[in-house]
Formats: sequence, C-alpha cells, structure tokens
Amino acid sequence: MSRARAWAELLRLPALFTVPGDALSGAVAAGGRPNPRTLLAIGSSLCLYEAGMALNDWADRAEDAAERPHRPLPSGRIRPASAFTAACALTAAGLGLAARAGRPALAVAAPLAATVWAYDLALKHTPAGPVAMAAARGLDHLLGAATTGRPREALPSAALLGTHTLAVTTVSRRETQGGTALPPLAALAVTAVLTLLSTRGAPGTKRAASTGAGDRTATVIATATATATATATGTGVGVGMGAGRRTPAHDRAGLTLDRVLPTALATVYAATAGRLYTHAALNPSPPLTQRAVGGGIRATIPLQAVLAARAGSGLTALAIAALAPIGRKYAKKVSVT
Repeated sequence: MSRARAWAELLRLPALFTVPGDALSGAVAAGGRPNPRTLLAIGSSLCLYEAGMALNDWADRAEDAAERPHRPLPSGRIRPASAFTAACALTAAGLGLAARAGRPALAVAAPLAATVWAYDLALKHTPAGPVAMAAARGLDHLLGAATTGRPREALPSAALLGTHTLAVTTVSRRETQGGTALPPLAALAVTAVLTLLSTRGAPGTKRAASTGAGDRTATVIATATATATATATGTGVGVGMGAGRRTPAHDRAGLTLDRVLPTALATVYAATAGRLYTHAALNPSPPLTQRAVGGGIRATIPLQAVLAARAGSGLTALAIAALAPIGRKYAKKVSVT
C-alpha cells in the first residue's frame, strides 16, 4: 500500500480526471461525435499526461530534495530510474494508442509528446514554460478533434483551454515560494475573460451530438461517469438518456438546456478557479498559492464541459462535468500539485 501510494503521488492520479474532457470536448468542437477512436485518443492522452508527471519529478528531483523532500523521489520511496522508465513506457503507450486511433490522431500526439518532454527537460524554468504547457493542453484538445476528421474547427476552443492552462502554470511557478499577488491577479482576470468568451456562440437551436440515441459512445461515457459520481458521492442515480420516443416537449426542453447549460457550467468554472485565485491574491503565501493552483487544475473540467455544451453536445458536456466530483474526492487523498 505504501508503494502504491508513492506512485499515486508521483503520477498525481486525481489530476487524471482533467484529461478525458480534452478529447471529448475536442471531438464535439470539431463538429463530430465521440466514437471508438475518441476513446483511443483519451487513452493516449492519459498515458502522455502521466508520462509528463513522472518525467517532471525525475527532472526536478534535486529541486524537490530542497523544497519538497516529502515527494516520492527525494524521500526514497521511488527510485529515479523507475520514474524515468515509467515516463518512457507511458510515452510509448500513448503514441501507440494514438496510432491505433488513426494517422490524424498520431500526427497530433507526436508533437504533444515532444512538447511534454521539452517542457519537463528544458523549458519548465524558462519564460517559455507556461507557453509550452498551454500548447500541450491545446494539442490534447486537438487530439480528440482529430478523431472526427475536422481538427481545424476546434482551434478556437483549443486556444481557450490553452489560455486557461497558461494562467494556471504561471501561478504554479510561485507555489513553493509565494510572495507576489500579481500571478493570481492575472489568472483571475484571465478566468473572467474566458468565462465570457466560452459562452459566446453557445447554441440556441443547434442540436448537434447532444440528442437522440445516435451518439452511443457519449451515452456510454455519460452513463459510466454518472454512475461513478453516484458511487463517489453516495447518492443515487437514474439514467434514461436517449430512451423512448421524442416529443415536442422533449425538444423544447432540450433547446432550453442548450441555452442554459453553457452559462451554468461557465459559472461553475469561474467559481472553481476564481475563489482560490482571489485568496492567493489577497495572501500570496505558499499554501494558498498551492491551493490556487489546485483550484485552477480542477477548473479545467467545467471549462471543457462549457466548450462541449456550446458546441451543442449537452450529453458530452454532462459526461465531462460528472468527472469533477470524483476528482475532487480523490484530490483530498492525493495532491494534484
């Protein structure tokens, strides 16, 4: 159990819940529907994300020995060679899954993997570090878009996700020292702008992949995540998505959901990130700065859900949003920063 916990800390496992939404929102932002290739893209994203986590601690092991001696590598719970081997294996697995998803997906996954390695090994402590991290998140979004055949249509939403990641990463550069209110203030302003931009162009009558029984992959994902959420929170769940014959009343309810859902999810996004950014700006101590970083990471999920909802896929948006309470529960046991 001790060794398993050490690996959970190294890989920051609760942060994994922020990853599937990249590919899912990318697929619908590109005008398509989640499909089996999208599931492969999600697997690729998860592997590459965890490769970056393992490589990050391997590259920062000397720095962590001074600033975070409790981390798995400086504490001796995991050998540096094991972390590096895991990073290599996970990268290979991620590229392999992307290849299974098709050439367009591999064409995005390859530069994504290169960006992850370049960030951890060379760019992290340079001014280009936050930009590289933002590029990685945007590429992860486009990886999902590539599985629907029209990734260019997802470029605007990839830019929004990348900008959010840029803000979080900028704050994280001071999480062990604290001392300045400027990064969290800037991140707070970015969050406000992204909240407005993410709901612009939300559908009023567009009924893309969110209705009907045709979006079978999204239905499966929504059902699974809703069930998992119920298990994690101890509440009951009833699933009846896409069942039965549609009526005009169903259509009117769906159109109302299309109008309201993006705004509701954007509000959740702003509250999740903004509250902790405000605390860090008022008192930029290391603990509050670290909490702000954690809040920014968790806020990625509602932002992904907003992007899916504004693309007209309410079902996919709800599937993504269902990941948030699960990630929040496990973040209490293993830190995401």
